[in-house]
Amino acid sequence: MRIAQVSAHTSPLAPLGGRETGGMNVYVLELSRELARLGYEIDIFTRRDADLPRVETIAPNLRLIRVEAGPPEPVEKEAIIDFLPDFARDMRRFVHEDGRGYDAIHSHYWQSGWAGGHLARALDVPHLVMFHTLGEVKNRARFGEQEPKKRIRHERQIVRRASAIVTASSHERELLERYYAADHGKIHTIPCGVDLERFRPSDRAAARKKLGLPLGAPVLLWVGRLEKLKGVDILISAVAQLDASDFTLLIVGGDDRADALKAELRGQAEAEGVAKNIRFIGAVKHEDLPDYYSAADVCVVPSYYESFGLVAVEAMACGTPVVASRVGGLISTVTDGVTGYLIPWRCPEPFAEKLEVLLTNPELRANFSRAAQKSVERFAWRRVALQMASLYDRVLAEHRSRGGVAGEGARFGKEAWEAALLAGGIR
Repeated sequence: MRIAQVSAHTSPLAPLGGRETGGMNVYVLELSRELARLGYEIDIFTRRDADLPRVETIAPNLRLIRVEAGPPEPVEKEAIIDFLPDFARDMRRFVHEDGRGYDAIHSHYWQSGWAGGHLARALDVPHLVMFHTLGEVKNRARFGEQEPKKRIRHERQIVRRASAIVTASSHERELLERYYAADHGKIHTIPCGVDLERFRPSDRAAARKKLGLPLGAPVLLWVGRLEKLKGVDILISAVAQLDASDFTLLIVGGDDRADALKAELRGQAEAEGVAKNIRFIGAVKHEDLPDYYSAADVCVVPSYYESFGLVAVEAMACGTPVVASRVGGLISTVTDGVTGYLIPWRCPEPFAEKLEVLLTNPELRANFSRAAQKSVERFAWRRVALQMASLYDRVLAEHRSRGGVAGEGARFGKEAWEAALLAGGIR
C-alpha cells in the first residue's frame, strides 16, 4: 500500500523547538518510519522552504517530497494559507509525473487537510486527517488566544468531508464531537508514540555532568515550543514559591521568533527573584532530549491545552516524573498520583505544592519513576503503526465498497479538479 502523508506548513526534518516545530513533526516522521519498516511505501509532502532537493530518501520505502508553493524560504504559518492552492496543484503534478499514485492520503493539521482533501478527491482515494490542535479548542483554552475564524471554518469543512479522523486521545474525540459536530463513527483514537530505544532511563549524574548541571541540587525541566499557550509563566511563578533556593529550571525550546516572549519571561523571572535559577536553552535536537529528561528530577507541563502531550510521555519513558495540567491528552497519558501529578487549576500555587512534594521525597520520585517507565510501553511506535495500518486497511475497504468518495474518481479530470480547487479556495 502506498500512503501520502501531508505536512504542509512544517517539515518533519526541521529542528525541534522552533515556533512551528514540535510534537507533530516527531509524529509524522516516526509514524512514517515505522510504517515504512512494515512494508508500506510512504511519501511525506511538505512545502519547500529552502534550496533543497525535490525528493529526498529518508529510509527504505520512505521519501520526503518538497512542494513548490510560495517562496523557497520560511514564511509564517498563518501566511501559508495563501499558497495552499499552489501546494495542492504541485502535489498533483508530482503524482502525475511519478506515475504510481496513492491508496490513501493522510493529512496533518488543518492546512494540510485542505490541500490533502483536494488531492484525495482528484485521485478518488480515502482522506484521513489528524488535526493535532484545533482552533476552537485553543480559543477556549486560554483567554487571549485568537485563532482566526477562517481556520475554524475550514476545520469544520474538513471534518465533514474526511473519510476518517484520527485523534490521539478520547478527550480530543469528545471535543471534535462537541465543537465540530464530528460523526462519531468517523473518529478513530490512536495514541501518539515514543521511541523507547532512544527515550529510556540513563544515569542521572552522567547526564548532569554532560549538560554542565550541579549534581546535588534539584533540576526542573520544561520542553516545547515557546508560546503563551504552553504556560511557562505559570511555571516561573510556581518555582518562585519553592522553599529550595539552589534549584535549576531548564527551559528547552524556542527559536528567534520567540525572542519577544523569552524577554517577557526573563523579565518575569527577574521580578520574582528567580532569574539566576533559570536557563533558557533554546531548541535542541530530538536525539539530545533524553539527556535533559534524565538529568531532571521532575518535568513540568503547565500547558493550557495539549492534544496529546508528547513531552510528558518522553519524560516518563526516561523515568522522570511529570507534573502537568489536567487538560487534553495529558489526562490519558499521566496517571495522577502514580506516574506524576495532574493539576486542574491553571495557577502557580498547586504546581508549586506538588513540585515541593516530589523534590523533598526521593522515595516517592523513585516510585513514580518505575511506574512511569512501565506506563509508556503502550506508546511504542510499532504498536502505534500497527493500529494505523489496520485503520488504513479498514478505511480503504470501506471506500472501495462504496465505489469511491462520490463516484467521481475516474471522471474527476484536470478541468474539473481545477474548478473545484478554485471553488473551494481559501477564504
